[in-house]
Amino acid sequence: MSTAHPPGPAPARTGPPASITRAERSLAPDIARGGMLLFIAIANVAIYLHGSGTDAYGHFADATRADHLALFFEQLLAAERSRPMFAILYGFGIAVMASRMFARGMDPKAVRKVLRRRSWWLILFGLVHATFLFFGDILAPYGATGLIALGFVHLSDRALRRWLIGSAVFVAGVSLPLFAYAYSGLSSGAAGEGAGDLSNYAAQMGFGVFASLGSTVLFTVLALFVPLVAAGMALQRSGWIDRPEEHLPALRRVFVSGMAVNLATSLPVALVGLGAWEPPTVLFVSALYLTLLGGMYAGLGYICGFALLAHRLRSKGRRGLPGALAAVGERSLTSYLLQSLIMAPLLSAWGLGVGAHVGYLGAYGIAFGTWALTVLAAVLMDRAGGRGPFEAALRRLTYGPRR
Repeated sequence: MSTAHPPGPAPARTGPPASITRAERSLAPDIARGGMLLFIAIANVAIYLHGSGTDAYGHFADATRADHLALFFEQLLAAERSRPMFAILYGFGIAVMASRMFARGMDPKAVRKVLRRRSWWLILFGLVHATFLFFGDILAPYGATGLIALGFVHLSDRALRRWLIGSAVFVAGVSLPLFAYAYSGLSSGAAGEGAGDLSNYAAQMGFGVFASLGSTVLFTVLALFVPLVAAGMALQRSGWIDRPEEHLPALRRVFVSGMAVNLATSLPVALVGLGAWEPPTVLFVSALYLTLLGGMYAGLGYICGFALLAHRLRSKGRRGLPGALAAVGERSLTSYLLQSLIMAPLLSAWGLGVGAHVGYLGAYGIAFGTWALTVLAAVLMDRAGGRGPFEAALRRLTYGPRR
């Protein structure tokens, strides 16, 4: 691993850095982001469902056998995995930006200033997103975590590892038990059911503001994403993701062990979703804690798996399947928001209300179809030679206009 200290002799340059060309971009991070967005779509779609009563675990009481089976596999393979993946790749992106600015001769204070501005804009993007479309937005909590991660960009590798380990211990021992307890209450209480039945758009807007501010404060105080963001920054320094050919044995070990942890820690919650296990509250909270804890490592495992996939498909370059996934990954912010632009009006009670007429199986089908549409949109933008509109806006707001 290399350190993050900026080189001394290079003169600092002002203005926004030149855009990274396609030849300069690493394929693996973009493929990982593209695949991650499918996980996000599947994880988020159930929030839009409404119109039915829920059982003690927050699942629809009238779910069919097919719905229970679909929920089982979602809980087994995807639930509570998309947020860790997003956080790790978010930290990876912060480290990439910092390393490029250091290479241009910028000092740590100037680098933190740019990253601070970007974090505040992400918080604003998230608040607007939650207000007008999707109260389950995650951009604002990530932006707030980015403000914490400002202190990591100039640290040595050893110091970064200390922060990673220390924050991971805090999250595992303090934050996740509290979060699991609170989450179990939301799942089994009226709040989880009522949130999906916001038929009045003004009520959705008010609830969205409240939910965004509340989740941002909660995730920041509990530092839930801090170890994951630090892990992403460490991954960037190690070269595991952008140079997978140099780290294949380690990537395979983490991928295989990550999938083993994934299945072992998510199985109890998945059995609840299947209807095969009805644990008391204490055991249900314990199962939630287990899947949240395992999801942190499973998310890393999935990312290593995408890096291995990118290496395997490297001969295709940015063509075919890897090219399509990479096109989405290059435009991950636009693709994430586009999911809400499609699913929220379609499924929500304030929109067409389709979420009242589909079960889990149908919802996951809609999520996959929505992700496929974002892939198509990203490929078309890629062929037109344009970046995503929200990436372009965030870049301009972060760096200012090019001089």
